Amino acid sequence: MKEVLYLEVPTPDVETVKTWLQREFEPQTEAKVITSSGIRLTVSPATVVEGLTSETQPESTATLVIFVWSLQRTTYLKVFRWSTQPVPQEKTLLKRLTQALRDRFPNQYPQPPTIDLTRQSIFDALVERYPLTVKYFQKMPNGEYDLTRVYWWEQRWRDGVQNPQQPRQVVFEREDLAVSGQRSAVSINSELRIQNSKFRTQNSKLSDSSALTPDSSPPYDLIYVGGALGVIHAAVMAKLGYRVLLLERLPFGKMNREWNISRSEFQSLINLGLLTPHEFESVIAREYVDGFHKFFDANNPPQAKAPVLHTPTVLNVGLDAEKLLRTCGEKLRSYGGEIWDETEFNRVEVDRSQVTVHAKHLPTGGLRSVSGRLLVDAMGTASPIAWQLNGGRAFDSVCPTVGAVIASGFEPGVWDARYGDVLNSHGDISRGRQLIWELFPADGEELTFYLFHYHQVHPENPGSLLEMYEDFFTILPEYRRCDMEQLVWKKPTFGYIPGHFTTGRGDRQVAFDRLIALGDAASLQSPLIFTGFGSLVRNLPRLTHLLDTALKHDLLSAKHLNQIRAYQSNVAVTWLFSKGMMVPTGRNLPPERVNAMLNTFFGILADQPPAIAEAFIKDRVDWVTFNRMALTAAWKNPKLLLWIWDMAGAVDFGRWLGSYLDFTLTAFVSSLVRGWFPALLRQIQPWLEPRFPGFWLWLLAQRYNLTDGVGRPQTVQPEVIGAVEEQTHAPI
Repeated sequence: MKEVLYLEVPTPDVETVKTWLQREFEPQTEAKVITSSGIRLTVSPATVVEGLTSETQPESTATLVIFVWSLQRTTYLKVFRWSTQPVPQEKTLLKRLTQALRDRFPNQYPQPPTIDLTRQSIFDALVERYPLTVKYFQKMPNGEYDLTRVYWWEQRWRDGVQNPQQPRQVVFEREDLAVSGQRSAVSINSELRIQNSKFRTQNSKLSDSSALTPDSSPPYDLIYVGGALGVIHAAVMAKLGYRVLLLERLPFGKMNREWNISRSEFQSLINLGLLTPHEFESVIAREYVDGFHKFFDANNPPQAKAPVLHTPTVLNVGLDAEKLLRTCGEKLRSYGGEIWDETEFNRVEVDRSQVTVHAKHLPTGGLRSVSGRLLVDAMGTASPIAWQLNGGRAFDSVCPTVGAVIASGFEPGVWDARYGDVLNSHGDISRGRQLIWELFPADGEELTFYLFHYHQVHPENPGSLLEMYEDFFTILPEYRRCDMEQLVWKKPTFGYIPGHFTTGRGDRQVAFDRLIALGDAASLQSPLIFTGFGSLVRNLPRLTHLLDTALKHDLLSAKHLNQIRAYQSNVAVTWLFSKGMMVPTGRNLPPERVNAMLNTFFGILADQPPAIAEAFIKDRVDWVTFNRMALTAAWKNPKLLLWIWDMAGAVDFGRWLGSYLDFTLTAFVSSLVRGWFPALLRQIQPWLEPRFPGFWLWLLAQRYNLTDGVGRPQTVQPEVIGAVEEQTHAPI
C-alpha cells in the first residue's frame, strides 16, 4: 500500500466533500465503489502503463482508495494505491481529481457581516455565522463587551488593509510649520508626505483644560496614546522626571492578552528602576520548569521530522498582565504622571513647538485636547498614525491571534502546570493557514491558550479574528482533551500582532516631527514568535536612553526621532522564516509543507546546546550561528530552499538578500569596533554632547546598532539615563 495523494480541501463541511466524491466525481473508466469515508476505485490492468516494461506491467486488478476526514475545522483527503506498482493512468486520474476538488471547493475568505448594534446585540448579530463563538462568549464575565471589541478590532484592521492607499488622516501639520525652514526635516518621502491642513479654532467646543498661547510651554513633555505597552515606557520616562500623560481607549488596566517572558529579559525593567525584585515576583502568575516546541509531522518526509525542542528559559515566566499594568500605572502616577482612560484618540496637530492631541472621552462624549512636546504612538497594530505615516502599508505580515484564559474545568492530567507549550501544531494547513497553539498555565488551575497563524497582509484576505475564534472553540478538544461544557471561562485573549519585513534600518518611517511610534505600532516584534511585549522589554534600555537624550536636547524633528528605533539586523534577516510559514492568498500548498519547514529548523535547534535555541528565539542569534544553522538546514533538507523560493517568490527573496548583506556588513563592522567604540564614547561624551547634541545622538544610535543590533546587547545600568533635572549622563 502506498500513499499517492494528500490534499487539504478548504471547507469544514466534510460530509459535503464525501457526498461529492460518492455521487458527483466521475473517474471515467474506473469502477467506483462507495465506502463509509469515501470511495474505492477498481482499475482494470487492460491499459498498458506508459514507461513500464512488460515484466513490470500490472498483472491483476489494482485498487485506489480515496477517503476524507475532518480535523481543525477543515477537510483532508488521501489516496492510497493498494499495490506496489503504479495504476494505469494514475497521474491523469489524480490530476483530474485535484482539479475537480479545486473547482468545486475553492479557497474562500469570508468577511464578517455588517451589523448595527443600535438595533441588536452583538450576540444576536453574529450567532448565525459564528454560533460557537457566541455560545462561549456568553459564558464569559464580560462576554458581550469583549466580543464587541473583537468585532471592532477586526473591522478596523480590515479597513486599514483593504484601503491601503487611503489611510485616514489623523496627523496634521500646522501652517506655521509648513512654511518654516524645517520643511526638509518633515519631508521623508514624497509619496508618504502628510498633507498640510488648516484648522478652524475649536477651543470653545473642546473641554480643554490645557489650552495654550503660541509662546507658552506645553504642560506635558510626553503624551502617550495606548496604555498597554505604552504605560511601561511611560512609567520609565516619568521616573526620569518627565511630565507624562497617558491616553487609553479602554478602562485602564484591561488587557485582552497575557504576557510571558524570561527572568533575564525582565531584568531590564528592574535595572531601569521601574520595578523592584519583590514587585516583579508579585506579578508572576506562574513560572515553568520547561517549555515545549513541537509541530505535527505525521505526514512529513523523514528529513523533516523532529523531536520536541525544550526551552526551559524561554517565555517560562507567565505574568499577570493586568496586575503588571496596574503596577506600572501606579508607578506612573507616583512620579507625577497622569492617565486619561476611556479616552479615544482622534487626531494630532503638529507645529514647531508642540503637538496638540484631540481626543474623545467615551463615557461622556466630551471632546478634550491637550498639548505636549512629543507624542508617542503606542496604539498597536491598528494605529491610524502608523497607517498614515507609512502610506497605508504599515505591515507586511500579521499574526491573527485568539484564545482565552480558562479558570478551571480540565480533567486532572490534561496538562502539568509546571510546563508551558510554547509552539505546537496538531495538524497540517487548514483553510490557507498553519494553525499554531500556545499554552501557558497561570494562577491555580488557570490555563491560557492562544491560537494563531502567520499571515500575509492581503486586501482580499486580511485575516479574521471571528473565523479564528470559531476554529478555536471547535478544535480546542482536538488539541487538549476537555469537555467544553465543563470549562469555566475567565476572559478572551485576542489581537493582531504585526510584522514588518525590514530590509534596512531606514526602510520604515516610525517618526514625524514631535511624534514617534513605539511597540507594535512601530512593528517592534520578534519574527518567529511575534512577542511584541518581549521585544519592547528587551529593547527598553536602548529606546529609553535614546529618547531621553533627544528630549534633553530638544532633538524632536523627524530626522532625529527616526534614529530612535529598535532595529536589529540579526532580526531583520529572520523575516524570511516567518514568510515561509505563510500560505500565500489564493495558493494551495501541500498540507504538510509548513510543518515540514518548521520541523527542519526546530530539529536543528533541538540538536544544538540549549543556549543556541534560547538566543535564536530571544532575537540574540549572531552572524556565525545564523549561518551555521542555515547551512545545516540546507544540508539536512535540500528541498527547503525550493520551498522557500516557492512561497516567497523572487522579489521577496531578493529583498531578503539585501537584509542578509546588511546583517553581514553590520556584523563585520561590529567585530572591528565593539571592543573600543563604547570606551571612546565614554571619553568624548563630556566634551561632545553639549556642543554637538545631534551628532551625539547619532553616535549613540550607531553604538546600539553595532551591539544590540547584531545580537550582542550591552547591559545599560539605570544610572546611565540621568535624571532630567541634572541634564547630564553618567558614563555609558
